[in-house]
Amino acid sequence: MTTELPAGFLWGASTAAHQIEGNNINSDWWQREHASPHLQHSGDAVDSYHRYPEDMRLLAEAGLNAYRFSIEWARIEPAEGHISRSALAHYRRMIDTAREFGLEPVVTVHHFTVPRWFAEDGGWMDDRAIDRFGRYVEAAAAILGDVAWICTINEPNMLSMMIALQQARDAGDGPTMERRRARRLPDPDPQVGDRLAQAHHTARAILKRHTDAAVGWTVAAGALTATPGNEETLRAIRHVREDQYWEAARGDDFVGVQSYSSQAVDENGVVPHPDSPDNTLTGAAYRPDALGMAVRHAWEVTGGVPVLVTENGIPTADDTRRIAYTEGALRGLFEAVDAGVQVRGYLHWSALDNFEWGHWEPTFGLIAVDRETFERTPKPSLAWLGATARKGGPA
Repeated sequence: MTTELPAGFLWGASTAAHQIEGNNINSDWWQREHASPHLQHSGDAVDSYHRYPEDMRLLAEAGLNAYRFSIEWARIEPAEGHISRSALAHYRRMIDTAREFGLEPVVTVHHFTVPRWFAEDGGWMDDRAIDRFGRYVEAAAAILGDVAWICTINEPNMLSMMIALQQARDAGDGPTMERRRARRLPDPDPQVGDRLAQAHHTARAILKRHTDAAVGWTVAAGALTATPGNEETLRAIRHVREDQYWEAARGDDFVGVQSYSSQAVDENGVVPHPDSPDNTLTGAAYRPDALGMAVRHAWEVTGGVPVLVTENGIPTADDTRRIAYTEGALRGLFEAVDAGVQVRGYLHWSALDNFEWGHWEPTFGLIAVDRETFERTPKPSLAWLGATARKGGPA
C-alpha cells in the first residue's frame, strides 16, 4: 500500500536562530550562557546569520522543498520599543532567499529566546508580557505577509518547564540537555502554560489580520505510555506536560509535533530513560516509533487539527544510525496518515549541527559544520532524506 500524501507536502529541515546565527548578544540566553559555569557558549554559533544562503542551497540541492527557521525577537527589538528595521530586512531577505531556492519558508516567531530587557523586567509572568509580545508580533508581521506557514511559539511546554527550573534556581541546562538527566524533571507550570497560550492566541489573531498564513504553535511530544495499572497517572501527567498545550491549539490551522523519543509512566511519574548502549547522545532511548505515537495523540487531543512535523531527529555521531532512525520514524508517520491523520509535512531536526542550548556535543544535523572555518559538509543522511522526499517516502 502506498501512502497518499497531500499536494504540497513539505519535506525539509528545521533550525532555530540562537542555535545557528551567532552573537545574539541582546538575548536572555546569551546572558545565561555567560552567567552559568555549567553552560558552554554559543559565540559565533555556526555563523548562519551570514551564511544562510549556503545552508538553504544545500537543502534545496539535496531535494528538499521546505526550511523552518526562526526570527529573533532580541534582534528585532533589542531595546524595549525600538524596532530594528535592519533586522526585519535581514529576515525578509531570508524569506526571499528560501523562495529563490524553491524552499517553502516555515517561520517561527519565538523559539525559546527573549530580549534581555524582557527577561529582566518580569518576563512572561509580568502583567505587560502579552502586550509586549503582541507589539513584537505586530512588527514582525510586516515582513510575513506572504509566508504560508507561521509557528507562533516553539515548545511552550518545554519553555514552561525551563521557567520552573529557573525559579527553582536549577543548575541551568537547556531544553535539549535536560532530557539526559537521570533524575525526574519538574512538570511544566500550568499557570505559565496558560500565559503562553494567551500569548499564542494573541499572536495568532495579529498574524491572521496581517497575513494569509496557516498559523499554529509547536509542542514537545513525549509519546508517553502507561505501565500496567497506571493509566490514570498517565492521563494526569500527560495533561500537564502536553495536553494543556494540544488543547490550546484547537482552532489553529495546524499544530507542530516535535518528537524524539518515548518514555513510560509508572505510579511515581515519568520513568527516566534507563542506561543503554542504544541511547542517544542526550541519553534518550532510541525510539523511532515515538513519532507515529505522538502524531496520533496530537490529532486526537486537538480534535483533528492538521499536523506538521516541525521537529524529529536523533543526536548521534553515527550517520547510518540517523538514517535508520529517520526511516523508522517516517514509517510510523505514514502509518498514521494511512489511519486518517492529516499530516502536512515532515521537517527534520536539524539542518545543521548546532548549539544545543548550552552544549555543543549532541549532533543532530544533516550537515556538519567546522566551527573554526564554518565549512559545511553535507552528511549522507541529507542526500538520503532528499531522495526520500523525491520519491514520496521510504520504500
